[in-house]
Amino acid sequence: MRSFKGIGLLIITNIMIMFTLIISGTIIINFILPQFGIDVRGSIATNDFVWSLVLGFGGAFISLFMSKWLAKRGMRMQQVIEPSTPKEKLVYETVQQLAEREGIKMPEVWVYWDDTPNAFATGPTRNNAMVAVSSGLATNMSDHELKAVLAHEVGHITNGDMLATTLLQGLMNTFVYFVARMIARPVMERNYWMGFALYMVLQFVLSILAMIPICWFSRRREFRADAYAADALGAQHMISALQKLETLSQQNAVAHQGEHHEEDALATMKIYGGFSGLFATHPPIAERVAALRNRQ
Repeated sequence: MRSFKGIGLLIITNIMIMFTLIISGTIIINFILPQFGIDVRGSIATNDFVWSLVLGFGGAFISLFMSKWLAKRGMRMQQVIEPSTPKEKLVYETVQQLAEREGIKMPEVWVYWDDTPNAFATGPTRNNAMVAVSSGLATNMSDHELKAVLAHEVGHITNGDMLATTLLQGLMNTFVYFVARMIARPVMERNYWMGFALYMVLQFVLSILAMIPICWFSRRREFRADAYAADALGAQHMISALQKLETLSQQNAVAHQGEHHEEDALATMKIYGGFSGLFATHPPIAERVAALRNRQ
């Protein structure tokens, strides 16, 4: 039921974002740019490029600024303001200490109920972020391992990973929209529906290809966040946390072998990814552990 709620929320949000961008793009092209002597209304290629920029970067940045709101409403969460249990106190104080260490505003601390050990950080800026941990993570990790995972997430915040990913996503989106529009336009002028079908197919194919550099960057940023945790709390604690995550993941896979499980609509936010190859958002645990051992 929670998955359906998350999917529905994402669909409604994307529809609202698209309408917002269409209205914004129309205003920019027809009213704002002409005020600065930039009139792209008569140039098809330039007009398409401006639209691609508006849709590509606009969608990416709106999603970034809505990321905290979406996370809180996509999961059953509770904010930790006054810790009431030893684990809550550990989580809150660790994030607080790391934020003070980096001179950034204290990120919001949230817990959510999920047996799978996961954590994530999100938010539009270093000073407007949140860190969330699952009940499974808090339960299964030792204190040192839990603190290492929290340092990893704070590392994403201090490294500016959310903004950097958004910029890359915006660039890739612009590429997808523009190339698809330029290729499909001649066909659309002869047969609108055939051209529209080609445009949608091209968007789908190019979007898949655009995920390759985005996933590559995601894997790089995991190594950097691991390195931050190692510098802040010690490499061995991060190594232990990663090994624990791998063990728990394998146990979970065996326990549910043969069963069908729906993917959480916000699964991309979780700390552990099970994909491999070009489209993996997280490097293999063995590679992350090796990188940390090379730092010792």
